[in-house]
Order: sequence, then structure tokens, then C-alpha cells
Amino acid sequence: MAGKENKEHQTNIENNDTLTNRQGHPVTNNQNIRTVGNRGPATLENYDFIEKISHFDREKVPERIVHARGAGAHGYFEAYGTAGNEPVSKYTRAKVFQEKGKQTPVFVRFSTVVHGTHSPETLRDPRGFAVKFYTEDGNWDLVGNNIKIFFIRDAMKFPDMIHAFRPDPVTNIQDSQRFFDFCSNSPESFHMVTFIYSPWGIPANYRMMQGSGVNTYKWVNNDGEAVLVKYHWEPKQGVKNLTVKEANEIQSDNFNHATQDLYDAIERGEYPEWELFVQIMSDDEHPELDFDPLDDTKIWPEDQFPWLPVGRMVLDKNPEDYFTEVEQSAFGTGVLVDGLDFSDDKMLQGRTFSYSDTQRYRVGANYLQVPINAAQKRVATNQEGGMMRYEPERSAKKNPHINYEPSSLGNYKEAEQVGKEHSPKVQGNLVRESIDRNDNTKQAGETFRWFDDWEKDELISNLVGDLSECVPEIQDKMIALAEEADEEYGRRLREGLEEAAKMMKDNGSSSKNPLGNKDAEKAPEKAERKGRDSEPY
Repeated sequence: MAGKENKEHQTNIENNDTLTNRQGHPVTNNQNIRTVGNRGPATLENYDFIEKISHFDREKVPERIVHARGAGAHGYFEAYGTAGNEPVSKYTRAKVFQEKGKQTPVFVRFSTVVHGTHSPETLRDPRGFAVKFYTEDGNWDLVGNNIKIFFIRDAMKFPDMIHAFRPDPVTNIQDSQRFFDFCSNSPESFHMVTFIYSPWGIPANYRMMQGSGVNTYKWVNNDGEAVLVKYHWEPKQGVKNLTVKEANEIQSDNFNHATQDLYDAIERGEYPEWELFVQIMSDDEHPELDFDPLDDTKIWPEDQFPWLPVGRMVLDKNPEDYFTEVEQSAFGTGVLVDGLDFSDDKMLQGRTFSYSDTQRYRVGANYLQVPINAAQKRVATNQEGGMMRYEPERSAKKNPHINYEPSSLGNYKEAEQVGKEHSPKVQGNLVRESIDRNDNTKQAGETFRWFDDWEKDELISNLVGDLSECVPEIQDKMIALAEEADEEYGRRLREGLEEAAKMMKDNGSSSKNPLGNKDAEKAPEKAERKGRDSEPY
């Protein structure tokens, strides 16, 4: 009877393989953060997520958890004053965009994502594209990648995704089976997999690389009216990508080629330039679309939501000291100025906590006093202490005894807001659910059909090379996603894996290799065989 009572009063069924948090609480939903309705916004009491992401932010010291390998440059952003053919003020009151010809200083950091500080810049990986605007209203960070979408749509899954993509914790070798194990069980990743395993997964350099804000943001005008917005950087130098063979040839000569290319071009006076475009959508659910505009695994179709040019960016100055400017530079998706705002994009809301939290851990509580991160305008806070604090933020004209607000004794006062506050209505139950429209393969099929023949060939070759080393269950899941996306895509992947299976019976293989480098497992034996004998000294 006692046993029956225990079972009746059990809240969550827990076994030896049940996932828990660090407090020992069973985790019943490791796929979705808690939001108001399934579209969001997220709420701060997401304890499982905050514990998970904040621990993830502190896993490595002092190298960045992601985007460790990077290069940077200074320059300026020049506004057009318009969004397409309309005054930009119709959509946003952000001062950085308003005046035609107005130039705002910027610092840009390009990077790889998964690999370490000194890893080759030819590895298959997304590329980071982060821009810090030193505006008159304070800093604005536009933090994005070279691909316009992402692997996942919910920030709860971010630590798991990076763990799967990084080296095996036992062997310390990247393992494509771990990569596809995660992706095959997270089908929303298939569109990004299609891009990453194509030549788009290895940009030729940073200058000839597109950039994207990836997430959905909002623009707010002077009346407090908001629209949804996507950001896109288009290089004036053109876009170039590499095949695996081409990348390996470059890596054998120079594994710093992209950093050198950017530095040398600026030194020669060949300043790289990008034009900034936005896509704009009304701020609602858009039930007429077959995807949710807040889903960062989806592209907004250009024919429905045109690219509107709003300005251009030129990089014309190299850093004087790499560590001080590039390594200590710190970006965050939450760093917005008046006229820019957050959408309920669940990845954006999770990243907004994670990015700045990571910087406080990696660089320190006072990372915003480091010159490369400091606003190029007056700063006045009541923040105190913290590691490596070297400058108080209280003006000599104020009462230095008062480090709080409100006060009648001469302390700082709140600023007067001029533009109307944007106050979207939020209504719904707090739930842990995925968004409703979560088709995982349609846009992947459209992307496959958009690829040139050589890009399709490279994609299939790269996928077959790595998937052939995975267990059949993972292969079958990936084939099913490809077949759902496009008949040719699925057929070619299936046929390629069948052919690879015949060859592997004779040759054998291993999944422990950089993504897309199918013969990497032969390198240790090759090194021993080709090594020249030397006498010890």
C-alpha cells in the first residue's frame, strides 16, 4: 500500500537516465523555454534555462565559448536617411539612420564559431559578423553570422548544440557523428545543415562574405509604432566560397589566410565595403505565411519582403593591438539604442542574456570600461566596484557621496523620454511549447533547388562523406529530411550513402574528423608513413 501511495504522489517520473538540473530537479522539457503563448515573449523565471545557459557561458576560460577565432577592423557606417524610397523615420527614430551622409564610427569582428583561437580559418563552420556602432545615443551591437538562419529556434537547446559541434569531451576531436546525432534529432536544423555542408560553409575570406542579423528585431518610430525587421550586409567585393579541396589547399599554405586578407587589404587602401539592407514586416503573427516570422531557422522571402537599403559600411583602419581591440571586444544582442527594440524571437531573447553574461565572465564585470567596448559619449551610472574597475563613473559636478537614485542630494536623474514608448500587448498562458508553424524542410528544399550544380555536388559529397560514418539510425533520419525537402536531394543522398556503404566494407572509416573532411581519419597513419627518420640528439 505504501508503494502505491508513493507512485500516486510522484510529480515527475525519474529514472537513472533522467536529465536533471544542478539542483537535482528532473527536467521535463529540455526543448523549449517558457513563454507567453508559444510565440513569446520569454519570461525571466525560466530557471532551468538560466541555470543551463549561465553555466554554459562559464565553461571555458578565458577564450570565448563560441567565436573564439576572430579578426577585426575599424571603420564607419554612413546612413542614407531612407529605407528604400521612404524616409527611414517612418519606421524608426534611431538617430544612426536618420540623416543622409551621417557617419557613425564602427568596430567589426569577424570570426569562426565552434573552433579555438588558433584554429584554421578554412574549417567548415558558420562565420560571425558582429558590428559595434558608437552612436551618439550610446553603443548599438548588431551581432550576427554570415548565414541568414540558424540551427535551432529555441535558446534552451543552444548549449547542447555547441556541445555536439565541439570536440568530443573524451577524445578532444570533432566528431561528425556527434554533429549529425544532434541535427538528426533536431530537424529544424536541416536548413542550416544544407547551407553549412555546401560551399557556403567555407567562405573564401571575410571581405567577400555576407552578413546577417539572423534574429528578428523591431524598429520603433516616434509614435511608438513598431515593425519587425531583419538586417542583411551585402559585400561590395562580391561573394566567394570554397570547396573542401580548395580550402585544404589553402590551409596547407596558410591557416590564417582570412585574417591576413582583411589586414592586408586595409593596409593597401582597398577598404572593404558592405551595404546594409533591411526587410520590414508588420508586427503581428502573419497567419498568411507558412512560417513564423520570429523563427530564426527561416528566411523571409525577398519577393514578399524586399531588401531596402539603409546605409553602407566601410572598414578603413586596422587594430593597433590585437588583444586590446579584437580579443577584448565584447558584443551583445541586448545592446540597442532608442528606436531599436527586441522581438519575441526566442533565440534572440535567450542570446540577449547569454552574450552579455558571457562577457562579464570572460572579460570581467567592468568589460564596458575597456576602451574598445566603451561608448564614445558621456557615461554616468551608479555601478560600483567589480574586478578590474579603474574609472569611477560619477562626474565631478555631481555629489560623489550619492551612488543611488532617486535622491534629492545632487545625484543623476532619469532622462526625459521624447519618443512614445513602444508597449506591445502580451496575452497568453505561460507554456513550454514550440511555435505552431514549424515546417523544417520546405525552405531547405528551396535552397537546394537554388544552388548551382557545383554547389549541389559539393553538398551531397560532403554530406555523404560524413554521414557514411554515422550509425544507420542517424543516416535514415537525415535521408528522410532530405527526401521531405526535395526529391532529388533525398535520392542523391540515399544513393550516395548506399555506394559509400559498399566502399566502407573494404576500407573502413571514422567519424572523428573536421566536418566535411572525409579522409581526415587517414592523417595519423599518413604522418607516420611519410615521416622522415632522424637520429636522436
